[in-house]
Amino acid sequence: MPPDPRKSLEDIRHAAALIAKFVNGRTFDDYRSDEMLHSAIERELMIVGEAMTRLSKAAPELTDQFPEKRQIIAFRNILVHGYDIVDDAVV
Repeated sequence: MPPDPRKSLEDIRHAAALIAKFVNGRTFDDYRSDEMLHSAIERELMIVGEAMTRLSKAAPELTDQFPEKRQIIAFRNILVHGYDIVDDAVV
């Protein structure tokens, strides 16, 4: 059975909501100095990218509505595989 695209869409929505919650009232300096905040935000961005990858396979017509889908997926790959070169300002 193919994956349900609704699950991926919900994962994206939930991860984005968590990121918004985590950064509310926080500064860039907070992000750079708070290892837990830093890790939490990057983790949720990885979830967004992975869910977008899964969604693009299960329902490409949906991801075509996201002009940034390739950048989102590529950024997930950088976070996972190029973690040592991630620019905090880009995150």
